[in-house]
Amino acid sequence: MNEPMSGDRGERREILKRIVKDLHAGVPVEKLRKTFAKLIKDTSPEEIAGMENALIEEGFPVDEVRRLCDVHVRVFDKALKKVGKPSKVPGHPVYTFLQENKAAKGILKELDKRSKHLRDNDSKMGAVAAFAETFGRFREIEKHYARKEYQLFPALERKGFTGPTKVMWSKHDEIRATIKEAETALHAKDWKTLRERVKSLRDAVKKMIFLEERILYPTASRKLTDVEWAEIKRGESDIGYAWITPSNLWDGEIAKALALAHGEPVPGEAAAGGAASSSPAARAPAGAVGRGAAPGPAAEGVPASGPAAIGLSEGALAPEQLDLMLRALPVDVTFVDENDVVRYYSASEHRIFPRSPGIIGRAVQNCHPPKSVHVVNDIIRSFRDKTKSVAEFWIQSKGQFVHIRYFPVYDAAGAYRGVVEVSQEVSGIRALEGERRILDW
Repeated sequence: MNEPMSGDRGERREILKRIVKDLHAGVPVEKLRKTFAKLIKDTSPEEIAGMENALIEEGFPVDEVRRLCDVHVRVFDKALKKVGKPSKVPGHPVYTFLQENKAAKGILKELDKRSKHLRDNDSKMGAVAAFAETFGRFREIEKHYARKEYQLFPALERKGFTGPTKVMWSKHDEIRATIKEAETALHAKDWKTLRERVKSLRDAVKKMIFLEERILYPTASRKLTDVEWAEIKRGESDIGYAWITPSNLWDGEIAKALALAHGEPVPGEAAAGGAASSSPAARAPAGAVGRGAAPGPAAEGVPASGPAAIGLSEGALAPEQLDLMLRALPVDVTFVDENDVVRYYSASEHRIFPRSPGIIGRAVQNCHPPKSVHVVNDIIRSFRDKTKSVAEFWIQSKGQFVHIRYFPVYDAAGAYRGVVEVSQEVSGIRALEGERRILDW
């Protein structure tokens, strides 16, 4: 079992299959640990889960596949003993952030070098194409910053660590603005401005890396527990990673199980708006959350498909049906309750804007860049006062024309219960002309 790890998914599955067979044959876990560690080093948790499901579908007994967890725990334990701190184990969120920083430095160096080949009046297409390719890769840094904003920052906010995160988010936005300016200069073939913007990016990102590695990550490592890190890791893949595929050596589920076994508390949902359990919206039946509608009984003769059906103003749906319906809609939906706490977002496959589990239970003001918080507060205030019934914006982003609308939510008594955000890519809708009355696929 010393074969090298291949980048081919089929070969990796074959290796995993042989490990399961060896476990069944009685080969000691310790002898399989090293091979399994190599296998998962550059394999995402999702791919590992997919390979395990594929083995079960091929007929491997579920109990035999589950024994892989014993091997994983042994790998996890060995890695921790070797380096001492979870954050130094490949796969831990901090380790992943640090690896991305290392990659960012390399890409910035390459970007700076390529920008110097862009000279007024004599830039060749090859030099422009090379710069554009590198610039496109550099823009992956957005995923790095988004994971900080939507996964790491909420956990730190619950610890009262808010000032530095708000400052850092502002710096993220400054970098984003410089990226847009560089893109504009590239399209305009304004090489002088482009070189200046690249220099600004290089300096700003290096300063950000310094702040992350000297302040943010050491502080987070001290303040956050393994259970909290496990929750952070759980939502990372919803946003994605910049330039790297994180290792699976540090497994969030194993870390959480071990921490709970040692009595580590589970972090609550408490946020700036108060604990979730104290919120009237959290206690109210789903049917009460509507624009003036009261919950009604299920339609006669049309039973919901589960025992926990939710009575709506018209009909009833099982929780699974409701979730599937919301995720199938061609819009992003987010719900914020009357305490300004985020309670729901539609986790559809192709969201326009990044969302991850870290925002659930978070004050909505902390889910936006500091410079736009006043707009959020103005919208909520106008909905509470009932002076406005909708707020809408439209922007162009990454080749899309996005329509964003906010609607107030009131209960049957007219009391303010929150706000719904709906975002939709409408380029296709804007281009429609005439009529289509016949199904044309």
